[in-house]
Amino acid sequence: MPNSQQLTAAAIQMVSGDDLSANLERARALVGEAAAAGADLVVLPEYFYLMPEDERERVALARPLGDGPIYRCLAQLAERHRLWLVGGTLPLASPEPGKMFNSSLLFGPDGRCRARYDKMHLFGFDNGSERYDEAATMSAGEQVASGDTPWGPLRLSVCYDLRFPELYRQRPAPTLISAPAAFTHTTGEAHWELLLRARAVDNLAFVIGAGQGGVHPGGKRTFGHSLIVDPWGTVLARHDDGEGIALATLDLNRQAELRRRLPALQHRRLD
Repeated sequence: MPNSQQLTAAAIQMVSGDDLSANLERARALVGEAAAAGADLVVLPEYFYLMPEDERERVALARPLGDGPIYRCLAQLAERHRLWLVGGTLPLASPEPGKMFNSSLLFGPDGRCRARYDKMHLFGFDNGSERYDEAATMSAGEQVASGDTPWGPLRLSVCYDLRFPELYRQRPAPTLISAPAAFTHTTGEAHWELLLRARAVDNLAFVIGAGQGGVHPGGKRTFGHSLIVDPWGTVLARHDDGEGIALATLDLNRQAELRRRLPALQHRRLD
């Protein structure tokens, strides 16, 4: 049985390319490393399975929930290592032609999917030299989602969601927040750590931000700097550049004490 007052969390950072099989193999290896280091909860990055030059290649991989090689890989990893796994994101089928849901799934140690979140906020950015428009290939999700874990509620979120604090404020108040991401180097350098620490402080929650961190096909550069942040906004672990793992022990007794000393969640007004 896991310790309900303490856990070891891992944020996995990858530099995924355009080969699905190779990316899944790297994910298997890194989750195995995290498990060997004692991780109870592992978070993979957004798009861990594919970072192609043409975004439409991901849409071609979209499957219904429970189907396909990406889903099977995640379920098998959680069960094999007997851990909780946030499967970064994977492409799930959308009713809109030519589009997919960019979905984050929480798996339990039995390999069952415990929660599904479809990314609600679709990234758009144009600074004259870089342009991104996720809405061209993605359908937006409609529901905030949490999963029950032995340590309390885990709020699922993805990348650009970090800029929308109201997503994290819905009850139940999360004990843990997962944020798989593929922040661009431009936006990540300016805002990534700031946003992760702000969401931790807002919610007096532990935040696990797992990023892509390197150069991908077509020259796209992601920021990396995967972080694990405590409810006081203190960075517990980080992995700056390239592939690797940020690992930290999360003390839920400290979280409870911080929430007692600063009962901001109770002081929040909804009127």
